[in-house]
Amino acid sequence: MSITQFLRILWAYRTMVAVLTAACLVVSGVVVQFLPPRYEAQSRVMLDIIKPDPVTGQVMATAFLRAYTKTQIELVRDPQTARLVVSDLNWAADPVMLRKYRESRSDDLDFERWAAQEISEGASARLIEGSNILEITYSSDSPARAKQVADSLRKAYLETTLQSRREAARRNAEWYEGQASKSRSILFQAEKTKADFERENGILLGDDKVDIDSARLAALATSGGGAFIAPSSSGASPSALQLSRMDAELLEASKVMGPNHPQLQQMRQQRELLARQVAQERDAVNSASASALSAQRATSGLLEAQKAKVLAQREKIERLRLMQDEIDLRREQYNNAVARAAQLRQEADVAEAGATPLASAITPQAPVFPNKPMIVGAAVGGGAVIGILGALLLEIFGRRIRSLEDLAGAVEAPVLAIIRPASVSKSRKFKLPKLQLANPLRTRTSRT
Repeated sequence: MSITQFLRILWAYRTMVAVLTAACLVVSGVVVQFLPPRYEAQSRVMLDIIKPDPVTGQVMATAFLRAYTKTQIELVRDPQTARLVVSDLNWAADPVMLRKYRESRSDDLDFERWAAQEISEGASARLIEGSNILEITYSSDSPARAKQVADSLRKAYLETTLQSRREAARRNAEWYEGQASKSRSILFQAEKTKADFERENGILLGDDKVDIDSARLAALATSGGGAFIAPSSSGASPSALQLSRMDAELLEASKVMGPNHPQLQQMRQQRELLARQVAQERDAVNSASASALSAQRATSGLLEAQKAKVLAQREKIERLRLMQDEIDLRREQYNNAVARAAQLRQEADVAEAGATPLASAITPQAPVFPNKPMIVGAAVGGGAVIGILGALLLEIFGRRIRSLEDLAGAVEAPVLAIIRPASVSKSRKFKLPKLQLANPLRTRTSRT
């Protein structure tokens, strides 16, 4: 089929195509007039997903952002949020909503649940791409109600978020407080077991996990564990050197002086004094050597005895250290639980919901549904398409001869001539039809 044949078919069925198009136009116009309009109002909040937490100081990880935003979007349509909106707008006393409830015939739902369901079905939320702004949208048949519910939804969302955050922090705080109580009981029991063990075995473990006997052994080893060096008594003291010089002087003086010479007598007296002093010093050195040797022997004995005592108590000391390790672990668990419970209690008292309200909703001036130009345009286009398809179907099931091409396609014979219809002139005189010879070659070519 050529484009010329297609246009001839459309021209032949032009009335049907026009009627169907006009009918669709009229129907769409009527439908648009009777469809209930829908108005949408938007309110916005800014999520504090990049702001550190006021209590913990932590920032949300990037891996959890998608799940967090999805949760916030679903929270807007949550029944609990919708019930807060119903209570805030006092729909239970609104005659319009009460009439709609009676007309809905929802016998299985009470008014509050029905109203909450209506709000959830008309509410939606989305995160504006490239930002942390959450846009809350509500659709209604009334522009004023759409604005009221959109603002109330934002308020209820903030209250629900804050309440859920506080409730979660309170539950977690109670759990950590319970864990702290258990850890405290276990800690007291571990400390009591350790104290009983120390009392039974006479072992006392210090803060550095070293018992008194081991500390005493270390002190003995440090103070008396070295080799004993006795003081030397053969060393020349100043008194001994002076005595030697005095002997030399007496020997020289006795050669030139008589035995009763006064000066020689004086020198002999000085020599006796020096000799007694040297003897006293020698006796003191010998006494010190004996005392040091005795002390060293006593220290060695104490060291060996203390070493034997420590070796005998090694197993008990190790067991006591294990008890101390368990006590340290239980104390750390208790401290961590108490600190976390205190932090969660602080979070339960926080007044920030993790979102900041932005601009309030604006009363919509035009409905978003129905879109009259789009519906009418689609109806006109659809009617034209239906008319064209109907014309083609009628042409297929009832083929007509309208041109030389149609005849050549319907009859397997060459067209010899075309007789045009007679025309009537202005003077009412008939003219004979003209005979036009057809080109057989062109006819065969077009048929093939």
